[in-house]
Amino acid sequence: MSTPRTVAFHTLGCKLNFAESSTLARSLEDAGYARVQQHERPEVFVLNTCSVTENADRECRRHVRRFQGINPDAFIAVVGCYAQLKPEEIAAIPGVDLVLGANEKFDLAAHIEAMEGKQAVAQTRFGAIKDVKQFVPSYNANDRTRTFLKVQDGCDYFCSFCTIPLARGRSRSGTIAETVKQAHTIAAAGVKEIVLTGVNTGDFGRTHGETFLQLIEALDHVEGIDRFRISSIEPNLCNDDVIDFVAGSARFAPHFHIPLQSGSDTILKRMRRRYDTGLYADRVAHIKRLMPHACIGVDVITGTPGETEEEFLKTHAFLRSIPVDYLHVFTYSERADTTAVRMEEVVPVNIRRQRTKQLRILSTKLQRAFYEKHLGTARDVLFEAEDADGQLLGYTDNYIRVAMPYDPDLVSRVVPVELGHIDPDGHVKATYSTSAAEIVQLSTLTTAN
Repeated sequence: MSTPRTVAFHTLGCKLNFAESSTLARSLEDAGYARVQQHERPEVFVLNTCSVTENADRECRRHVRRFQGINPDAFIAVVGCYAQLKPEEIAAIPGVDLVLGANEKFDLAAHIEAMEGKQAVAQTRFGAIKDVKQFVPSYNANDRTRTFLKVQDGCDYFCSFCTIPLARGRSRSGTIAETVKQAHTIAAAGVKEIVLTGVNTGDFGRTHGETFLQLIEALDHVEGIDRFRISSIEPNLCNDDVIDFVAGSARFAPHFHIPLQSGSDTILKRMRRRYDTGLYADRVAHIKRLMPHACIGVDVITGTPGETEEEFLKTHAFLRSIPVDYLHVFTYSERADTTAVRMEEVVPVNIRRQRTKQLRILSTKLQRAFYEKHLGTARDVLFEAEDADGQLLGYTDNYIRVAMPYDPDLVSRVVPVELGHIDPDGHVKATYSTSAAEIVQLSTLTTAN
């Protein structure tokens, strides 16, 4: 087909997907496409899907219909985890022209250009997931404040509820040298914070004889990046050496997101997780012992098969017993080809949702308590570009959301502030620890040096 001149992306799911969408967009731009907003009626839409998202099929159909409503003649390509798992189902959705698997998506431009416009029948291009062994580095580059850097892909854990190994393949990564080179490229673009992301981030480097600890030690020397943040790390891989390093680093943020999934050891065994609640509690205690100000986030799943009311209450009690600061709560939903879908003792959907609601209420309380504990203290905030109704928003190093009157001179700058009070939106109102003019002057001098 003749090369379309405009393309728009829509991304579902995790930080890893956003990093990959940006990399795919750059590959299309290199092939002569112009990336535009969806409302600008692009000639190509690319939907990057997620298999973890509840009702993945419904979400996929909804966005395809929306694309058709914007431009009925647009070419629609679907990629991502759900595309690898269910390519034929996606190909049957009216309006879809191309479905690409885990390996094939990184040749997106070539696959689109090999086709002659819209298709009467969607074409699928995908291979067996066991053959997916290449690591393709990715990062998003449309935000000077914060970039998600993919340092690892795939997973070898095969938890009973999860489709990710089936969608992304075995664990793999680049080398430390390759990853550090990517970080230098990002720093040269003026980005201030890099978030390290992956499916199982702490598993970095195993096939190269390297470790995640060695990676973060090397990244700590990359000039130009004010902050590194670890997006998520399994508790069995977040060992004392990693925690000790973050505690002594001036650049790695005192913020850990550690999946728990359940506070019941019985359920953890059914999930085939590689730790128990004792190990998890030890990790949390070690972090808070070294960094009392650190923020700890937790992933939890409600309603997995076998989660009786008693086991759920164990989770609720466990989360209240350890010093964690917010929760990401997911309602279990059945996934084809997983072990859990064949388990007995299925929890009714309405009970799952009730338990999710209870844990989200707990999360709100935990986060507010964490914010309140830091009111009246001084912390550095990296401010973002968005003008949110006259407010300048940003995060402290320990993940407190801060709001101040909008000032464009402070966008993408690390600013010392005093944390004041919590506003009705749940943000912490703050005042500058020094004058805005001094902050800009200091930042300019730092950049010049």
